[in-house]
Order: sequence, then structure tokens, then C-alpha cells
Amino acid sequence: MTRKRQLGFSLLEMMAALLVLLVVAAIVMSGMNQMMNSQGQIANRTEMHAGVRSATELLQQEIGQAGKVSLAAPNANVTLHAAVAASPATAVSFSLDASTGSAPAMYPTEALTVDEGPNQEVINVSTATGTPPSSGTATFLYAHAAGVPVVALGAFATGIVPPQTSPTYQNGYTYTNGSTGTVLKLYGDINNDGNMLYVEYNCTQGTVASPGFLYRNEMALTATSKPAVDNTMILLGNLLPNPNDANNNPVPCFNYQVQALGSGYVVTDVAVTLTVQPQKPDPQTGALVPETKALLNISPRNVFEVWDTARLVDPTRAQSMPPNVTANLLYP
Repeated sequence: MTRKRQLGFSLLEMMAALLVLLVVAAIVMSGMNQMMNSQGQIANRTEMHAGVRSATELLQQEIGQAGKVSLAAPNANVTLHAAVAASPATAVSFSLDASTGSAPAMYPTEALTVDEGPNQEVINVSTATGTPPSSGTATFLYAHAAGVPVVALGAFATGIVPPQTSPTYQNGYTYTNGSTGTVLKLYGDINNDGNMLYVEYNCTQGTVASPGFLYRNEMALTATSKPAVDNTMILLGNLLPNPNDANNNPVPCFNYQVQALGSGYVVTDVAVTLTVQPQKPDPQTGALVPETKALLNISPRNVFEVWDTARLVDPTRAQSMPPNVTANLLYP
């Protein structure tokens, strides 16, 4: 009697194979899920870092450029439009020409160096008119021919507007409506294109449920009013309060190193600290994990240079604050 050969798998073998397959599939799916969560976490934090990096790079560039004085576009030669007579006691009219680019622009109280050689002198503009203001009045000690060079040397000593008195700053000085821990005020030829601007950064730190924003408000230096802050000026979102320092003191968005110059003060270093939470929760923990970015030593190079020059060599290199900037500082 011959036995028939049995083909296929028994029920027990089939169940064992399915069990092994399910275990392998579970391991693979778990690995894929973990990989997707990791990718989501990386993408989430990359997006957050990209936003913070863009904002801090702009802050670095504009703080570093603050205080630069320009009469006209780069490489433009500025000269007197017509001859000027000496006026030791009387302000006389004068106007400026630029060889290339837009018309030159000056402002009242600006110090201009006129002419070369023995007739060179520094004048202070009394009035400025025009759009842009390229005509004005000043007192001249020497007569000057048409076409002699005119330059604005130095920089704005208050290119970073010094901060107000507050518990954060222990220097014992007062600067009405100056920069604060949440509002950074700066001005000058910020873009190095001959156009002088006044810029404010407003840092509003919110909560986890309602995070704040970093706003950038820009206006021409010759403007007579300051635009109200609105959502079109948002530079960075999801701002939170910064962690306290080692002594458990609050850390502001902006902190300033201040130096004395004459009867006033200049800012020679700015520290920026921003804390941002991601827009989406962490895929693995479900938590909104914030990130703090600190730029501790941003030096406004133009302000630092003029502070060093003005206190040691030539005080006329420290250009005074334009009246329009002073007027706009009346609005905190």
C-alpha cells in the first residue's frame, strides 16, 4: 500500500508564517513611523531656524550699518552749485549738486566739510529745503567757488538711539523715548545706497497660546510722521519671552552697551535675544519646543568708529541727530 504525498502547508504552519510576517511588518512600520516623525521634527525645527536666521541676519546687517551718513548715492561727487561768499555772522544760502544718481540730501544741524586746502572748513547747516533737501543756509568763514567738493564726514553718534532709563540700564542717564528692551531704534544709510532711513524693530513677546511678533517699521529720514505698526511689518512670528539669565533676571530682546561721548551717550554694542516656538508640535512628544537665538556682540561699526574718532581726534565727526528723527522719537 502506497502513501500519497501531502502537498501545501498545514494550518499550524500557516499560522506560524502569518505570525512571523505580522511581526516583521510591525517592525518595519514602526521604523517607518519613527523615521517620518524624525523627518517631521527636523522639518519643523528647520522651518523655525530659517525664520529666526533670516530675521537675525537682517538685524546684524542693519545694526552694523546704522549711523552711516550719506549726501548722495555711492561714488557720487557732491559739490557747491554756485559760489558762496564768506559770512562770519550771517547765514547765507547755498545748494548742492551731485555728479551721478539722485540729488544730494542734507538736513538741519548736519556738519559738512566744504572745499579743500587753506579754505577748507566745517559748516553746520542751519536750514534745509527741497525734496530731497539739497538747498539750505549756513554760516561760512571763507568764500568758496562753484564746484568745490562738499562731503559729510563721520557718522551719526546716535545711529543706534541710546536707551531710556530703566532698571535694565544702570548708567544713570536719561534719553527720552530712546531704544528699550523691546524697541530697537536706528537710523542712517542702512542699505548703503545713499538713502537715509529711520528704522524701528518692535519685539512683542506673547504666550504659548498667543505668541508675539517682531515688527520692522521703516521710514525715510526726511519723513515727518511715523507709520503705525501693522501686520505688513511682521518680520518674525511665534515670539515668546526669553528664559531668565543665571541670576533669574528677565532677558530683554535688545540690550545695549553704552559709552559716554561729550554730554551724551552712544551705543557701541547691541545684544539681540529672541525665543521662538515652532508652528507645529513636535511629532514625537506633541510639545511645542521653543528655541532661543542669542547674538551677544553686534557692533554698529560706523557708530563705534565715530565714537573713537570724536573722543580722541575730531568731535565734528560725530554728526548730530536730525530734527525729523528727534520729532519721531516723541512717539514711543
